Amino acid sequence: MNTQVILGDATLTKTEKIRQLLALGLTRSEVAALTGGNYGFVQNVFAKYWPERVTSKKAFTFTTFNRKFGIEIEAHGVNPVQLAAALRNAGIECRTEGYNHTTRNHWKTVSDGSVQGTDTFELVSPILEGLQGLEQVKTVCRVLSQLRAKINKTCGLHIHFDAEGFGLDQMKNMVVNYAHYEGIIDSFMPTSRRADNNTYCKSITNLARLVRVTHTIRDLVGLQSSRFYKMNLQAYLRHQTIEFRQHSGTVEFEKISNWILFLHNLVEYSKKKQVTQEEASFESLSKFQQPEIINYLQTRINQLAA
Repeated sequence: MNTQVILGDATLTKTEKIRQLLALGLTRSEVAALTGGNYGFVQNVFAKYWPERVTSKKAFTFTTFNRKFGIEIEAHGVNPVQLAAALRNAGIECRTEGYNHTTRNHWKTVSDGSVQGTDTFELVSPILEGLQGLEQVKTVCRVLSQLRAKINKTCGLHIHFDAEGFGLDQMKNMVVNYAHYEGIIDSFMPTSRRADNNTYCKSITNLARLVRVTHTIRDLVGLQSSRFYKMNLQAYLRHQTIEFRQHSGTVEFEKISNWILFLHNLVEYSKKKQVTQEEASFESLSKFQQPEIINYLQTRINQLAA
């Protein structure tokens, strides 16, 4: 197969075309020129399929998703007792409880006063881990869809990442990086979750210039007056987690899993890297996001702009 055949094959994804062109022996620069000029995208494909040939010590290394995490899904339209029973029938241990913030060893449905609609609920996971945890989320999403759970603009999706091993520098980097990318993240969220449009997930852009004066994680957490920010640092004091609250409510596994993996990569990148406001563009996401996630995000941006 030659270059023109690969480029002209409409059945191939962009990622697969890049992989095949690289396999022919073309350089990354040559492949980038042939496929739209995005060298970072090509580099990500190269690193995915030929990781042993990535020698730059400065390059970001993608890691398997093995993080401990938790998830909170706000929705309505399903009786919480019925939902818990359906999840148990699907092999997911779930109980109906009153409002609480206690971490359980099982999924739970609790009340949530911020959600509007009939039969409102918040479905909260136990501590999940890695790809096995995502499989549980996939099952939960399937059950929610089968029961026709509904979402409106008062619903949110909250993700907790285990932060027990995070140091001050990584925490600072995460705040700065999220703040600098917040405008990009806004572009693949509904209007109700952008900028300062939502009382329950307020902007953190102002924190980027304040973190340098903090000397401890407690100082950093103290920059926020409540938990109602897109990145909630106060969860660290209660659960030793960082909570991401910006995503709109959804019961679709594709949206949830891509958001979780996007955040995972951002957190990993923030271990050593801090981006400037000038560096924070959609194109620069390819430095630490897989091509599949970049493609998904571009699709979401296009959908929401339509």
